[in-house]
Amino acid sequence: MGKPSTFCTSKFHCRYSRPSTHMYHASSAIETRTTGEISPLLPHHSAEEAFVLQDSDDTRASFGNAELREKLERNLLRKLDTKLSILILIYVLNYIDRNNVAAARLRGFEEDLHLNGSQFATVLSILYIGYIILQIPSNMALNYIGRPSLYLPGCMAVWGIMSCLTGAATTYFGVLCTRFFLGFVEAAFFPGALFLISKWYKRNELSQRTAYLSSGSLIASATGSLIASGILGLMDNNLGVATWRWLFFIEGGLTVFVALCAAFILPDFPETSSGWLSPAERTLAMQRMQEENHYSSTSGDHNQLKTQLDGLRSAVSDPKVWWLAATLASLTFSLSWNAYFPSIMATIGYSPTVTLLLCAPPWFVATAIAITVSRHSDYAGERCWHITFSMVIGIIGFTLARSTMNATIRYISLFFIAQSYTGHICFLAWASGTVSQTPAKRAVALALMNSVSSVGNVFGSYIWPTKWGPEYNHSFLICTFANALSIAMCWVFRKHLANLNKAAAKKEALDNGVEGYRYIL
Repeated sequence: MGKPSTFCTSKFHCRYSRPSTHMYHASSAIETRTTGEISPLLPHHSAEEAFVLQDSDDTRASFGNAELREKLERNLLRKLDTKLSILILIYVLNYIDRNNVAAARLRGFEEDLHLNGSQFATVLSILYIGYIILQIPSNMALNYIGRPSLYLPGCMAVWGIMSCLTGAATTYFGVLCTRFFLGFVEAAFFPGALFLISKWYKRNELSQRTAYLSSGSLIASATGSLIASGILGLMDNNLGVATWRWLFFIEGGLTVFVALCAAFILPDFPETSSGWLSPAERTLAMQRMQEENHYSSTSGDHNQLKTQLDGLRSAVSDPKVWWLAATLASLTFSLSWNAYFPSIMATIGYSPTVTLLLCAPPWFVATAIAITVSRHSDYAGERCWHITFSMVIGIIGFTLARSTMNATIRYISLFFIAQSYTGHICFLAWASGTVSQTPAKRAVALALMNSVSSVGNVFGSYIWPTKWGPEYNHSFLICTFANALSIAMCWVFRKHLANLNKAAAKKEALDNGVEGYRYIL
């Protein structure tokens, strides 16, 4: 039938379209009239494949096109949610492999490796040194390669091996080395996963999906305790191997197995995915991101190295990225109790097995709250108030924990404290949506924020010394101040974004322009 026509990818309706390097060419492309009707020249195409992908008043006014887009979008999101659900399981194992030393500590980890003083805290913090170093280069590499289906599972298999090697460590130096390289490789996952979902979902869909992803850490904290309790109970010095070593061997081996499966399940980016989406769904996925971020994924400089360096410069020179990074660091510091949760729970006075079992309920409740609040945040199109609500509840929990050693009250306080992860999850969605511009910048910005925030984990590892226990009053007080600082920084940032929105609205009013991009507050 001659040369294929192209989709008009402009935000405004086009009267005609002609081939251009700034437009998508697809095998399902069709000729359209100015009304958006399907050309009678191509009766063999399905309605979905013949849908005109454009965001214009004319399209929205046409009931048929709007209905087809809505149906196609539902199918796309359903497939995407199914594919990306594997990220939750990966994050569960990521968190378990990172924090299983807390459970191992209850069964002879420190004694067998002859740790004393602050050496256990150093074992915890050394992981985040490797974590900080690799996050930005890793996300730049992920954006350059464009194949998260291979890159992320590959890193996962390596960190599973490193977890197994932790179980084989016999000295303080040995465990420091395995923990450092564990963090070095684990660094690829979380910022990479955030970048992956930000390449598929719009801003008003991000908080809920970020909540589902981040719920992996909450589920890991709950199920990790249950799994550790089972392993430590069943593998009691079997085959002459210390019980805590079995914990690393079994959980690390499970990680390697899931990594092999994930390579066949994870999707790539919209522009590099194939096989599991129809041509129309793939084109819609790319169009959605164009409409959201106002850039053309097919235009511009094809020098990929230059693109990555431009993204690095753009992210590093953006004050918003640094403010978000500093806020996230404060927020992460206030969550430092997570690595010591079993030790804090042990202050209630039960055996190691019962202590690990008691750790699970607060995390299950926290998971339910996080998903509920995040869904409401997406629905309301608001972030700051939702973050504040969660963090204030966390401060109440810290205050209760400091006030008494009564077992019941302290246990209740841990429910309040655990749910403060909801604020962390909503903040990640806020940050991801705020820096969503070019993929190269977003990849670096997300990695930069996570790298800086990991500094909070490094210092937070040292605010729970054994000499401050079992009350840990000083520790809870420090977390309270960090929590309050995070809330204040969120409100300063909200005010800044509100001012940017007002300035944009004023400029549009003067230019008689249509309403453009607005930051979510």
